[in-house]
Amino acid sequence: MDKTLIKFGERVRNLRKLASISIEELSFRSGLNRNYISDVERGKRNISLKAISKIAQGLNVPIEALFIN
Repeated sequence: MDKTLIKFGERVRNLRKLASISIEELSFRSGLNRNYISDVERGKRNISLKAISKIAQGLNVPIEALFIN
C-alpha cells in the first residue's frame, strides 16, 4: 500500500476520533458513503480533492488540518 494514503487515512481517523464521531456520522456530515470513508481511513482509496474537501467539512476543520501531523 502507498504510505501517503495510509498516513492520510490515519490523520482522518485521528481527527474523526478527536471529534468523537463515528464513521457513519462522518459519512452523513460529508455526504460520502460509509464504506468510502472506511477505505480512506485504511489507506485503500486514492481520494480526490473534492472528497478531501467534503471530509474536512464533515470534520469541521480546514482542509490543511488533514495534512498536518
